[in-house]
Amino acid sequence: MKRIALLLACALALAACTSLATRPTDGTRAQIGVLETTDLHSNVMSYDYYKLADDDSLGLERAATLIRQARKEFANTLLFDAGDTIQGTALADYQALVKRPSCDQELAIYKAMDTLHYDAGTIGNHEFNYGLPFLSQVTGTPFDATGIPVEHCKGPDYPLVLANVFSAKTGRPLYTPWKILDRKIQTRTPDGSMREATIRIGVIGFAPPPILEWDKRNLEGKVTVMGVVDAAKKYVPQVRAAGADIVIAIVHGGINTAPYTTGMENADWYLAQVPGIDAMLTGHSHQVFPDPHNQKSPYAHMRDVDNQRGFVNGVPTVMGDFFGKAIGVIDLNLRYADGHWQVDRDATHSEVRLVEPPGAKPVAPDMQIAQIVAPEHAATIAYVQTPIGNSEVPMTTYFAAAGDTSALTLVNAAQREYVERYIKSNLPQFADVPVLSAAAPFKAGFGGPNDYTDVPAGPLAINNAADLYLYPNTLTAVKIDGAGVKAWLEKSANWFNRIDPAKKEPQELINRHFPTYNFDVIQSGVTYVIDVTKATGERIEDLRYRGEPINPDQPFIVVTNNYRASGGGGFPGLNGGNIVLSAPDANRDVLIDYVRAARKITRPMFADMRNWRFAKVKTAGPVIFTSAAGKLDIARGDGIDDVALVKDNGDGTAVYAVDLSR
Repeated sequence: MKRIALLLACALALAACTSLATRPTDGTRAQIGVLETTDLHSNVMSYDYYKLADDDSLGLERAATLIRQARKEFANTLLFDAGDTIQGTALADYQALVKRPSCDQELAIYKAMDTLHYDAGTIGNHEFNYGLPFLSQVTGTPFDATGIPVEHCKGPDYPLVLANVFSAKTGRPLYTPWKILDRKIQTRTPDGSMREATIRIGVIGFAPPPILEWDKRNLEGKVTVMGVVDAAKKYVPQVRAAGADIVIAIVHGGINTAPYTTGMENADWYLAQVPGIDAMLTGHSHQVFPDPHNQKSPYAHMRDVDNQRGFVNGVPTVMGDFFGKAIGVIDLNLRYADGHWQVDRDATHSEVRLVEPPGAKPVAPDMQIAQIVAPEHAATIAYVQTPIGNSEVPMTTYFAAAGDTSALTLVNAAQREYVERYIKSNLPQFADVPVLSAAAPFKAGFGGPNDYTDVPAGPLAINNAADLYLYPNTLTAVKIDGAGVKAWLEKSANWFNRIDPAKKEPQELINRHFPTYNFDVIQSGVTYVIDVTKATGERIEDLRYRGEPINPDQPFIVVTNNYRASGGGGFPGLNGGNIVLSAPDANRDVLIDYVRAARKITRPMFADMRNWRFAKVKTAGPVIFTSAAGKLDIARGDGIDDVALVKDNGDGTAVYAVDLSR
């Protein structure tokens, strides 16, 4: 017994000595490269499945090269993902809707990410688009939620954390709210020598609370949400109490100084004020932060936001663009004082590193990524090439801002026809109510010169339908009145800046902070005029249905998608309370079936094309907007004769002017 006691005492003494040896002394410093991807949207490859062409400006396979370069630059690195990871390309739709992986298989995006050895990630709003059963399976996380099978399937190798989404059934978090990562790092002691130490990194994740509106069909009655700041105040103290040396918030949300609410979509400005958070990795807004050379950045003049060095209310923060176009990097410098690690804010800064920097060639792809997802990539290409019909009409969004609706008219025709047939068979009480349809240009230049829908005349395949309808929304119809139609269009008209006719300087037509997917064009017999010289909310004029002025009290059925009908985008009168049809079919599938039935899309079927115009007004100076270069002939072919080329920017984009007096 004495021998055992002696050995135990020696062991305890050795452990204590070892602990003392690895514990940093005051004045010790450490530098960690905190790396982020966000809003990958399943862009594994540098490839556009809608155009069936390479796109060297994006893709995890190129972001991976930046990640590997950063790991050589920093002695210590951590890699995180801020959500919207599994949805957004034809590859994602193919794996979710056509050929679902088995329980023991990983999604292609996760296979690729596992080769890069991520440390942790969080869940974005688009993760919920395919429903909870699919999400539970592919993230390897059994959900104890109503109607969700409890399976233990293969998910990514890295942990997922999410602190503000809960099972409605149990009240418990859907995912682990936070986790502590124990990591060995290289430190520099006060005498200048290098020494290894253990640091405990707390990570906590957040999704945008409006998911309950945006994915109501998938989530209603199954999950509840908590405000981002409220969840942080609940869980960050727990992370600290569990022994975290530093806490990193991985938040799928942006930066907004509007008054905080529990349903706030972009609450990071307030999240940064929660005690105990040392760094923030952000996303959702598809923006770059910091963006020090861009005076037009929404963050350039935001209160308590440092757009040069990347701080929000004193917290180092980064947002690494989207689609794998970049990575975010926080050069996080720490010092050990008073018995704990502290952020050295003077030595810390954030930056965004682009896959394709301005004026430079894109970085080379990481070939390992292509190899590991080759089967899924090839299968997706084969799938999207499935023929569905033919069109004698080209359909593009290059001049959607000038009234070209060629890429929207076919979508609206398909949606209206579906609902009219459904009403005839199932809802006779609405037989005499006119059916209208709303569609938006999902791709209209936000992501650069390649971010436009472009379907040439000729054979149509599934990839063309996916180009016309980007998201996996489901078809939904609402009942509103004429006043509601006008209010809907007034909201859409916020895409345009207010134009001063007396100004001689060039004026930008497009409000770049307004998402193009919120520029709904309502067709099916509706015509209207937009007066951009007037204030928002007062721009829609001469609103007519089949040539007659629309009575504010006249009832209408408007076909849209589940996102919009449930309140997505904040359109007046749309909150899920006036839905008359929630179809099981995706809008894109409705479009595909329509084309297959028609076989050939002809120009007479496009009678609604260009159903809105700008109010005629003479301006002293030019009204300009940016689109892809070399596309003026497309405008002319679609009857857009009031647009002229101003200059070619030499980067794939061009500046055009629209003559509002014509």
